[in-house]
Amino acid sequence: MLLGSVLNPINSTIIAVALVPIGRALGAPASQTAWLVSALYLATSLGQPVVGRLIDVFGPRRLFLLSTGLVGVAGVVGALAPGLGVLIGARVLLGFGTCAGYPAAMALVRSEAERTGRDSPGGVLTALAVANQTIAVVGPLLGGLLIAVGGWRATFALNVPLAVAAVLLGLLRLPKAEPKAEPTEEPTAQPTEEPTAGPANGPARRGSLAARLDLPGMALFAAMLVSLLLFLMNLHLRDWYLLALSAAAGAAFAVRELRTATPFIDLRVLGGNTPLLATYGRALVAYVVAYSFLYGFTQWTEEGFGLSPFHAGLAQIPMFLLAIGVSIVSGRSTSVRGKLLLGAVGQISACLVILTLGGDSPLWMLLLVALIFGVPQGLNNLALQNSVYFQADPERTASSAGLLRTFAYIGSMVASSATAASFGQHADTGGLHRLAWVMLGAGVLYLLLTLFDRTLGRAAGAGTGASV
Repeated sequence: MLLGSVLNPINSTIIAVALVPIGRALGAPASQTAWLVSALYLATSLGQPVVGRLIDVFGPRRLFLLSTGLVGVAGVVGALAPGLGVLIGARVLLGFGTCAGYPAAMALVRSEAERTGRDSPGGVLTALAVANQTIAVVGPLLGGLLIAVGGWRATFALNVPLAVAAVLLGLLRLPKAEPKAEPTEEPTAQPTEEPTAGPANGPARRGSLAARLDLPGMALFAAMLVSLLLFLMNLHLRDWYLLALSAAAGAAFAVRELRTATPFIDLRVLGGNTPLLATYGRALVAYVVAYSFLYGFTQWTEEGFGLSPFHAGLAQIPMFLLAIGVSIVSGRSTSVRGKLLLGAVGQISACLVILTLGGDSPLWMLLLVALIFGVPQGLNNLALQNSVYFQADPERTASSAGLLRTFAYIGSMVASSATAASFGQHADTGGLHRLAWVMLGAGVLYLLLTLFDRTLGRAAGAGTGASV
């Protein structure tokens, strides 16, 4: 499960150092190679809750093996891609292929907790958070090593052995489970005679399966999310129609989900689960701050401060190393509220320090900012993950975990747009300060969402389920 869950972050971080070599090799400008990043985010944002719902229905084994096998296929396609279009397609396949790892892990943790009666698997949840943060540290360095040895195609080929290892482990260790039966809204009449196997029963079974999966709901959700993300990727009034399309699809999706017996996302249950909605809101604003720092601050250290790309990457390492340490230490406690509050204070403090930076600031101040950001990086990810685990409907753990990632990626898109709008053509100090004000606003909102959420004190209670 750890290996499957890191397939997405490793592909997210490795591509950062491969964009320039890919652009040079394929003759593509930065505006086009940027789609290699966006394609993965779009596919993952859509795929996480969809695959999560399939895992809720069929169990983690089937979806994990199928999705992770797709990662290997994407690695082959990317390694052999003749042009940028095929390469973008490979990134889309990677996005969908890496969707199963994290929701499957959360679903398996939930099922094992129910089987063993231990409903507070803090060590396992901490391991998931630390594994993802570790990949954030080694991803760029690993990517640079692979490019030096085998060129940029090696960053795609890496997925082949990783997928093979994950599939083999899944075949050996993942428990086999039957699809979960779900009640229908109205009971059906009992047949007068025993049904027989044959073609006549095929359509009925397929119809029942389609109803359980809510394919129309998935399609409307996809239309809503893709339109919204395309709008957020390049904020401009001329693209107002994308926002209108997203709103229309969202309204149709809400109507559909409220009327169907087995919805893709049960808005009736979700609407009554205010703590989980608050967690999703915190995730969105937390990742606005986190990704604004990763995108914006890193660009400024190169253009505004004058560091080389290599040294700019090294300046980030203290943040990730401290984040790992904070996660390991704080993971021993099941408290959620304390982690969130300290993470909020860390975000706000770092933003205030950024407002004092300039091109002539000493290097130690840059390292100080990175260290301060390491505290919320280590606390927020773990606390948000634990919150979803205890607040979600146990029957929808995987899809709820997938939605957490979706809100995180929406936050990353907002951060990307905010960074572009703040910097314009150059990542200068004035642009960094404008971005810091946006980050500060998101950090304050994160703090308020935590302070006024009185349910957080119960989020670590065992067996709380959806009633938290």
